Amino acid sequence: MDFAGAYSAENLSFLADGLVVTLIVAGASIVLSFLIGCFVGVIRYTQLPVLSPILLVGVELIRNLPLLLIIFFMRFALPEIGIKLGLVAATVTGLTIFEAAMIAEIVRGGLASIDKGQIEAARSSGLGSLQTLWHIVLPQGLRRMVPPLVSQFISLLKDTSLAVVISLPELMHHAGIVIGHGYTYTIPILLLVALIYFSVNFVLSVISRRLEARHV
Repeated sequence: MDFAGAYSAENLSFLADGLVVTLIVAGASIVLSFLIGCFVGVIRYTQLPVLSPILLVGVELIRNLPLLLIIFFMRFALPEIGIKLGLVAATVTGLTIFEAAMIAEIVRGGLASIDKGQIEAARSSGLGSLQTLWHIVLPQGLRRMVPPLVSQFISLLKDTSLAVVISLPELMHHAGIVIGHGYTYTIPILLLVALIYFSVNFVLSVISRRLEARHV
């Protein structure tokens, strides 16, 4: 195990470049999947006559597909119908679609957990359906969603490593290249990559606990 060689300035800089790509892809996917997931989750909760059943089918279909298959589809299948996405765009699109379906169910479940008595009280006080949703249901539901949402975001960050199969230059891809330069680098590099993933996800977990504690 050549720790000194594995942790050379050149290798660390190369891994840092991969980490930047990982964080960019994860950050973009988190924002987009959260926005789309919230929209779909709210529609599912309100049970709109036509749209809600259609979204139900879409959500269940996506949730039961492997994420890797969706990423492959974005990268290799879409060009067959004239839609060409770059490595980053294909990965972000695949992650966003998959995670949005997961988040939609978290949002729907969080909203559905609000006591019906509060909703009836709000309606009896003169608030309309949208006003009740916006002022009563959403604020409380979002607070309850914080832990599962952060857990889902942590999973998303780890799932970016799946994009190594389409050669996205993210952290694991760069780690594989460094390891390929010398078999004595394998354990040191994998240990470092594990520490990086742990550190980032641990920070997200701490933020989650603090947000939850503030709203207890």
